Amino acid sequence: MTPLRQRMIEDMQVRNLAPHTQATYILHVSLFARHFRKSPELLGPEEIRDYQLFLTNQRKLAPSSIVVTTAALRFLYNVTLRKGWDLEASIPAPKQPKTLPIVLSRAEVLHFLGCIDDIKHRALLTSCYAAGLRISEAVRLKTSSLDKRRMVIRVAQGKGRKDRYVMLSPKLLDTLRDYWWIVRPKEWLFPGYFGRPITRHAVAHACRTARLRAGIAKPISPHSLRHAFAVHLLEAGTDLRTIQLLLGHRNLSTTARYFADCRGYSLRHNQPARLARPLITRRAEPA
Repeated sequence: MTPLRQRMIEDMQVRNLAPHTQATYILHVSLFARHFRKSPELLGPEEIRDYQLFLTNQRKLAPSSIVVTTAALRFLYNVTLRKGWDLEASIPAPKQPKTLPIVLSRAEVLHFLGCIDDIKHRALLTSCYAAGLRISEAVRLKTSSLDKRRMVIRVAQGKGRKDRYVMLSPKLLDTLRDYWWIVRPKEWLFPGYFGRPITRHAVAHACRTARLRAGIAKPISPHSLRHAFAVHLLEAGTDLRTIQLLLGHRNLSTTARYFADCRGYSLRHNQPARLARPLITRRAEPA
């Protein structure tokens, strides 16, 4: 391990960045150095610009992927190497298009979950929908995470290294209870191999298989169930602040994205033709 890599790892550890974030930053800095076959210490803004153009024009990466590389390089040069650059000018981040998530209806969610054969995968993905969990949070649930007396699930160290509680509905509890009697998990609620939790890749594969079996044209990922959870709550009249707390969003503006989906629902179900009273009342024609 080079001294620069060791220094960067220590800088991330001091700031208590998540292990996944640390590994991602190291990977992208390594790919950057490998592209030029030089140490990042010998590279500057011109090389960074060339690399961003390479990722955009030749690799055809999405802006969301390039943003991760940008964050890694900004940390390296601003924190570890202490360059003191104007980051917006030296390491610009691409503007990301603002898109709305494709949301499944309640009927589509039920049909999709019913097409999952494996009981572990079905219980896990049902939890993603019924509790609004991220897939990274669902796979790391423990049997001790369920509080059946208070009817909540404790999510430990979710995104942003934050703990939170989410709802444990009676139907979800019944689903997990049936699952527990068959699988009998010990530490991890959804165990994988070698005493570790199930991987996100395994769940994503099960999700793709179930989507094909269900014949649903919409793209479906584990995160789609979280989107559906938020929009369905909003359609049912739950306020945004409550949904923000359940989802674990830092900013209310992030949660407000779902309002556009709910507004589309309102437009479909409250059309003027259905709501407006007739402006002219016809008189009864004489017999």
